[in-house]
Parts: sequence; structure tokens; C-alpha cells
Amino acid sequence: MDLSGRTILITGSTDGVGRLVAERLAADGAHVLVHGRDRKRGNSLVAAVDKGGKGKATLYLADLSSLDEVRRLAKEVLADNKRIDVLVNNAGIGFLPAERRATADGYEVRFAVNYLSGFLLTHLLLGTLRASAPARIVNVASIGQSPIDFDDPMMERNWQGGRVAYTQSKLGQVISTFSLAEELAGGVTVNALDPATFMDTAMVRDAGLTPQSTVAEGADAILALAVGPQHATTNGKFFNGLSEARANEQAYDVTARAKLRALSRKLTGLGA
Repeated sequence: MDLSGRTILITGSTDGVGRLVAERLAADGAHVLVHGRDRKRGNSLVAAVDKGGKGKATLYLADLSSLDEVRRLAKEVLADNKRIDVLVNNAGIGFLPAERRATADGYEVRFAVNYLSGFLLTHLLLGTLRASAPARIVNVASIGQSPIDFDDPMMERNWQGGRVAYTQSKLGQVISTFSLAEELAGGVTVNALDPATFMDTAMVRDAGLTPQSTVAEGADAILALAVGPQHATTNGKFFNGLSEARANEQAYDVTARAKLRALSRKLTGLGA
């Protein structure tokens, strides 16, 4: 596809599958808004895109464990860009550390980075996404999902380890995807996916897991939802790779959706 004139924001795009997605979108002419925490890695991606000579890239630095930094990121992106055609919420952390850690905001770190940051960023950018319609939102989740305990969503009383904290945060992304798809009145679509099982990334290797798929396979799946013509109107779906899949049953529970929506708006300060 010729993506000239398209502006695409990808969180967590200075490494791993996010970086490959950014490179491929820029190679097709897009203006890629690169996000990460490491300036050196970010600058290397911007330089690689500039060298390619077709699309362009702009780097934004933010630590998504801080909701204040998420707000700052949104403010900077909106100040610099009149349109956003695609938002890919890709940033995340895995099973490690195994012990429970809280962010400066007081939230469990995986719930904050993997879920709350994307929820807040999406809602802060939603006006511009609507104005850029047709636009798309892609939430990079996981097939590994565990039900959220709404009596203890931050696992303060019942810590079950980093793996469960991760899978709960990933289900949060899927539940929120389904909820937002119902709220959007058209023009903007939102879908979630597990790009590929245990891609060969630092996150997987650091957890001591054996990679089972390539980063390129994951990038193919993300790009299909982000810019593929076959998904121009696909909305409110969950995919495992390139195929539509069934999420954890809690994602289809309207009561759970309402509870997560209310909790997320409260924790992020968006209000009821």
C-alpha cells in the first residue's frame, strides 16, 4: 500500500516487533511516530527511516509506567500532528519481575504499562482519530489471558506472580477493545491481537522462554489489522496471528466490561 500522508503512532517501537512494524510502515511512505524510553535506540530507528528515503519518523520519549508521562506524550503528539490515522498500542512488559512492583501512581506495573497506559493514551487521542477517519486502533495483547479480580485488580492481597499479572493485563486490553468498539459510532475501528506465540524478542528470551515464532510473523499480523485493506471495516474483534479467535470468556461479560471501564476511567482521571 502507498501510505503517503498517513500518520501512524506505535508505542514501544524502538525495539522488537514494534520496530519492524515501524520500519515497514515507513518503507511504504507513512509518517511513523516512534515511541520508546531509550533515546539512542529511538534515534537509530529514525536514522534508518530517513536513510530509506520514502516515509519519515519522529521520536517521542515517554515512560508509560507514569500516567503523567502518558498525558505528556499525548499532548506532544497532538501539538505536532493534525491527524492520526492509526494508533498501535504495542508497548508492554512481560512476566518479569516475578515479584509485585507498583508504579509511582500506586498501580501494579504490568496493569499500568500493558493496559492503563494504552487506555488513557487512546482516549486522549480519540478526538483526533475521529477527525482523521477512517482511522484504526490496534491493541497488541496476548492469547495468554486470565480473568481480572475486580475485588483486587492490582493483586495487592492475592499476588499470584508476574505471569498472572501479565495475563490479567492482557485480558484488560481485550475487554477494553470490545467496550470501545461498542462506543465508537463509526469511522474509527478498534481490534486486539496476539501477533505470534513467543516471538524471538528480548522480552521472551529474558523470561527464559524458547522462541516459537519470528518477529516478522508478528509484524505481519499487526500490519494486517493496522493497514490491511481486508480489515478496513473490521471492528471489535480479537485475533490470534492472522486468524480471528475467541478471547477469555470474561471479555464477553457485559458486567465485567462495565466494571473495567469504570475502574479504568477512575484510575486514569478521565471521570465517569
